[in-house]
Amino acid sequence: MTPSIPPHSSHTTLWERWVSHAQRNPDGQAVIHYVAGETPRVWSWQAIIERAARYAAALKQAGVRPGHVCATVLRHHPEFYPLYMGIEAAGAIPAVLAYPNARLHPDKFRDGLAGIARNSGLDFILTQRELEENVRPLATGSASSVRDILFPLDWNDEGNLPPAPTLPHPNVDASAPCLLQHSSGTTGLQKAIMLSHAAVLEHVTRYGHAIALTESDRVISWLPLYHDMGLIAAFHLPLAFGIPTIQIDPFEWVMAPVLLLDAIASEKATLSWLPNFAYNLMADRIRDEDLEGIRLDGLRMLINCSEPIRAASHEKFLRRFAPLGLRASALGGCYAMAETTFAVTQTHADSAPAVLDASRSALAAGRFEAPSPGESVMRCASSGAVISGCEVRVADEHGLDLPENKVGEIFIRSVSMFGGYRNNPEKTAQVLKDGWYASGDYGFSHNSQLYVIGRKKDIIIVAGKNLYPEDIEDAVGHVDGVIPGRVVAFGSEDDSAGTEQVCIVAETSRDQAPQRKALRRAIVEAGMAIDVTIARVYLAPPRWLIKSSSGKPSRSANRDRAASELKPEGTA
Repeated sequence: MTPSIPPHSSHTTLWERWVSHAQRNPDGQAVIHYVAGETPRVWSWQAIIERAARYAAALKQAGVRPGHVCATVLRHHPEFYPLYMGIEAAGAIPAVLAYPNARLHPDKFRDGLAGIARNSGLDFILTQRELEENVRPLATGSASSVRDILFPLDWNDEGNLPPAPTLPHPNVDASAPCLLQHSSGTTGLQKAIMLSHAAVLEHVTRYGHAIALTESDRVISWLPLYHDMGLIAAFHLPLAFGIPTIQIDPFEWVMAPVLLLDAIASEKATLSWLPNFAYNLMADRIRDEDLEGIRLDGLRMLINCSEPIRAASHEKFLRRFAPLGLRASALGGCYAMAETTFAVTQTHADSAPAVLDASRSALAAGRFEAPSPGESVMRCASSGAVISGCEVRVADEHGLDLPENKVGEIFIRSVSMFGGYRNNPEKTAQVLKDGWYASGDYGFSHNSQLYVIGRKKDIIIVAGKNLYPEDIEDAVGHVDGVIPGRVVAFGSEDDSAGTEQVCIVAETSRDQAPQRKALRRAIVEAGMAIDVTIARVYLAPPRWLIKSSSGKPSRSANRDRAASELKPEGTA
């Protein structure tokens, strides 16, 4: 079958594209709002567009004008989708922000939101009544750009949505901004990225062809919509092509990971995107008795968008769920970032990512080589080939291009690339160089495939050797007693040695001194097994690590926190 939207559609804005789906297929499914234990709420194209038009009218009555940034802070709610579309229909700019979780102190949430409002320039915050006490001060502070706090769910619940006898026609063109999204980071420090209608429509069209998207596909996701993986891949992509998207509550998924597999089977979903940790979490935490009746035969692609992709995670996931019909070829890989709208590379739709065994010592010296017998190995999984409209080059510290099999920083140029960080020209100048975006990721190309192996700023240099913290974290994460996925490796200057030393923060439930001593020894031995000397081990209680908005532990933040709050194991 062919994609729903031809490659050169005449639509210039997202709203025009969505309205065309409602006219062409009014009863077709647009969004399936999935809640555990409940009948899913299904939005047809006609119903969601009509509701969006009413939200657009209400927003205009509330003072929202074209070009205003409307940030949403809402729980998983069926009204979110038409509200988001209504912001677009009003000619305003949506920005999806995270809803506070139960472990986040209200003061931390308020301070973080204030930072985003200040740095990103928010005009309106659309939220729920229970957050008013924390959010209202943002609309009264003299330093804030926020004009007002709105409660759109109240409009619908109280029957105050005005009628919209005709569909709105926002007075914007293809070059106008259509959404503000934030790159990964800690709350309040995220970099704001404004994307145009042209960039988003061009990107999803090209990416849709890269994954061979068809009218029979059905996208499913538990990913938060404040992150580009959830917003672009699992929301804008299917809506642009007119295929259904099934949305699961991220908080519910964390509590019960089987929800994703259950919904894949019941909703006949074919496509989903995941960060690397989710493969391990589902393989470890889903019980056999919860899998009764679940089949994954129809899953066409489950795409890993982490950098780097862990081959061991894919293999573990496949071993666990192959009996349910999961095919190895369904496990795909992608390299993506908010600055390029989303995808840069993608593996082929019918094959698993290629895996290379690399010599650790060669990678430390800046090149890929196959290992010699008995040599320590790093397994590198491909993120795929460059999609159309993107260019990638790998460069040395001077910005000079490197050939295949040489490790360097990844630079990207794209037809859907951002023009800079909003209100942050200094940071923009650091990453945009002669039309190329400096990703800050390290990797190499091999047989026209891109292999991402770590972050430039996180690389630990010990006596001239480049050590990749992800590789160390992976080894330590397999130690018995360490909570899987809850490990951070970072470098700390050792003035006496004149180089960095490797430090580990690992979460554990073990609290007895003999157990902790044995665990520290096991962690050090895990480092030795990959030819890494771990000089300092910090053991932290469960849920101690600080994470970024994308769910990744922040190495710099955890390094600073460990220095102030923890003592290395083995010290008095």
